[in-house]
Amino acid sequence: MTFAPRDREALLLAPYAASSESTRGRAMPEPAPTYRSEFQRDRDRIIHSKAFRRLEYKTQVFVNHEGDLFRTRLTHTLEVAQIARTVGRTLALNEDLVEAIALAHDLGHTPFGHAGQDALNQCMREHGGFEHNLQSLRVVDVLEQRYADFDGLNLTFETREGILKRCSRRQARALGELGRRFVEGGQPSLEAQLTNVADEIAYNSHDVDDGLRAGLITVEQLNEIPLMARLFAETDARHPDLPPRRRIYEVVRHMIGVQVADLVETSAGLIAESPPADITAVRESQSPLIGFSEAMQAEHRTLKYFLFHNLYRHFRVYRMAEKSKGVVRYLFEAFFDEPALMPPRQFERATAAERESGKSGRARAVADYVAGMTDRYAITEYRRLSDPLHLT
Repeated sequence: MTFAPRDREALLLAPYAASSESTRGRAMPEPAPTYRSEFQRDRDRIIHSKAFRRLEYKTQVFVNHEGDLFRTRLTHTLEVAQIARTVGRTLALNEDLVEAIALAHDLGHTPFGHAGQDALNQCMREHGGFEHNLQSLRVVDVLEQRYADFDGLNLTFETREGILKRCSRRQARALGELGRRFVEGGQPSLEAQLTNVADEIAYNSHDVDDGLRAGLITVEQLNEIPLMARLFAETDARHPDLPPRRRIYEVVRHMIGVQVADLVETSAGLIAESPPADITAVRESQSPLIGFSEAMQAEHRTLKYFLFHNLYRHFRVYRMAEKSKGVVRYLFEAFFDEPALMPPRQFERATAAERESGKSGRARAVADYVAGMTDRYAITEYRRLSDPLHLT
């Protein structure tokens, strides 16, 4: 006995959830998969991509060589997917689509996290700029070269819609239907909305954990934040004799739990107030239907403010970020000035892009190469180019 994906979706999903039956399809039409849904196929293609494997060695907050236990882009991505799937299943949304979006949302991130993105955006300021959400889309649409019939991964519209969290109106116009909501208003699927919030839950929670592990923030500082003070007090009441590290694990676990509970309850309430008939009605909504309560939003803002000023702007993190920016700028300028310094495949891409679009085409090809690097590969390339004694 077999259970077709469409039967499972019809049985388990809410009417406003995305479904394989009503997908807007792929840029290159393909026969429907036999034993998977369209969104399962997307997920599998993402997992098998080179860009996904590279996430293991890309910075979240701490550069790869700073410690084995800090989060990387890959572990962050997996945590986002886990949180988003839990909420998606509870709200009767399409769990396969949620997972695909979560696994793909950071594929275009540069080495060295946001510092690398900022540096590359500055390098590209005269050539259209650089933004990692758009680069993630570029990865799955163009840069992955695995299939005989098309460039990219040929993902469904719904997965690509979820990858594109933000976009300028100018850039949106160039994306056609995919960018329409950024020009005319409207919302993406509930699955896309959910994954965006799950991303926030994951990075706030694990940045607290990693910041404490690194000794850059303290429990005493966190206790000045009402949400965290409450979580520590509740944990201590239940487990008064926990060792310090296990105490932190318990607090972070509880931190994720209360945010997920608030997200589920608030989102269910928003949907129940005016249930959308289908995914089209979701897209026509003027405001998101997935989100936190006002109280949790306020606590989230307080926590983000704390992390920005005490962790992301800590002198050790800031010092590494500035050094990382210097590596990215050096690589971009070296390869832009002399594309032949890149490996043959990237040199050929840059040459072809320049023939088609001039210097901006060359710049985009160089940005693609630099953005695709892992932390350690970027450092290795930097040493190869800058160290006169490094002859390979």
